[in-house]
Amino acid sequence: MSAAPSPVMPTYGRLPIALSHGLGCRVWDTEGREYLDALAGIAVNTLGHGHPRLVPALQDQVAKLIHTSNYYQAPLQEKLAAKLVELSGLTNVFFCNSGLEANEGALKIARKFGHQRGFDNPETMVFEGAFHGRSLATLSATANPKIQEGFAPLVPGFVRAPLNDLAKVEALLDAHPQISAIFLETIQGEGGINPARIEFLQGLRRLCDTRNLLLMLDEVQCGIGRTGKWFAHQWAGIQPDVMPLAKGLGSGVPVGAIVCGPRAAGVLTAGNHGTTFGGNPLAMRAGVETLAIMEADGLCAHAGAMGERLQAALKEGLAGVAGVKEIRGQGLMLGIELERPCGVLLTRALESRLLISVTAERVVRLLPPLIASAAEVDDIAGRLIPLIKTFCAEAPQ
Repeated sequence: MSAAPSPVMPTYGRLPIALSHGLGCRVWDTEGREYLDALAGIAVNTLGHGHPRLVPALQDQVAKLIHTSNYYQAPLQEKLAAKLVELSGLTNVFFCNSGLEANEGALKIARKFGHQRGFDNPETMVFEGAFHGRSLATLSATANPKIQEGFAPLVPGFVRAPLNDLAKVEALLDAHPQISAIFLETIQGEGGINPARIEFLQGLRRLCDTRNLLLMLDEVQCGIGRTGKWFAHQWAGIQPDVMPLAKGLGSGVPVGAIVCGPRAAGVLTAGNHGTTFGGNPLAMRAGVETLAIMEADGLCAHAGAMGERLQAALKEGLAGVAGVKEIRGQGLMLGIELERPCGVLLTRALESRLLISVTAERVVRLLPPLIASAAEVDDIAGRLIPLIKTFCAEAPQ
C-alpha cells in the first residue's frame, strides 16, 4: 500500500531524516541520532543551536511584541540599522525578510538610479556562476539554466560577464552604455564557493567611481562574519554602494537587509518600496542580539582562525588524492571541488552523522556555525576526508 501524497509541494529533494532539536554545533533527529552540523542551515545559524544568550532574548521579545507594521516608529530597526552602518561604514538600511528580497530591492535601486541618470533602459551587469535568488528578477540575474528552465520569458536588462576578468568588464561597459550597476557575490555560494579576487573587487570599485555606477555586492551568504571579517569585501579594503544581507543576520530568524552607501542611500523614497513583515520586532531583536553576541565573543576572528584550521586539515588530508581539484574559500565558507558530480556524499555524510551540502554538482560546501570549536572543526575534517577519499577511489557510475 503506497503512502498518501504529501500535502507539501514537492519543491525539495529531501534527505531521509527529520531534525528535532539542537545544541551548539550538534543536532538530533526524531530517532535520537546525533549529527555534527557543518552546514548551519546554509550559513544561517551563526550562533549554532540553542545559544544560551540568544534564546532568552528571543523568548523575552516573543512575550512582548512579535509584529506590528511599518506604520509606526521602530526603535529596534533604528538600533540594528545603526549597528550595520557602524560595522560597514555605509549610510542607511532597508529591512526585509530574506536574501531574495534584499537582492530584489537592490535591483530596483539599480533601475531607479539608472533612470535618475537619464537612461531609458537601465541595465545591470551580473556574472557567470552567480546565484541571487528565485524570483523572476533575481532568477534572471542568476547564471543557472537549470533553475531558469520553464520560467521564460526572463526579465530583461542584464548583461553577463565572466568573474575575475576586469578587461572583459570594461569592454562590456563600453558596449552597453546604459549599465547603471555592477552586481556580484563577493564569494559565490551556490555557484561553488568562487571568490571574487581582491584585485578584481578593487578594479570594479575604481570603474564604478570613474563611470558613476553602483557597485552592489551580494553578501547574503558570505557576510556577517563568515569569512573572518564582518563582510567579505572588507578583505579588499573597499566599500560597496549597495550590500544585500540576510542568512546569518538573525541566527535562524528570517531577516534581510539592504545596506546602502551615499551614492545609493537616497534612491528609494517614500512609496518606492515596502514590506509587511520586514523589520518586525522579533526579527530586529534577533539581529541586534546576534551582532552583540558576535562582537562580545570575537566571532569574526574566531571564524577566520577556525576556517584556516579546517582548510589546512582538509588540504593535508586530501593532498595527492586523485579526483580532488581544489579546496578554496575563506573563513568558515569552504568548498572542495571534485572532478565529477558528488551528490551521493550527502547521504554518505548522514551515515557518518555529518551535515554538509553539495553545490554546483561537484563542490562539497562547508558552512559550520561560527561558534564551532577547534575540536569540532577537526571532527568535521575527520569525518569528511575518508568519505571523499572513498568516493574519489570509486569508478564513476
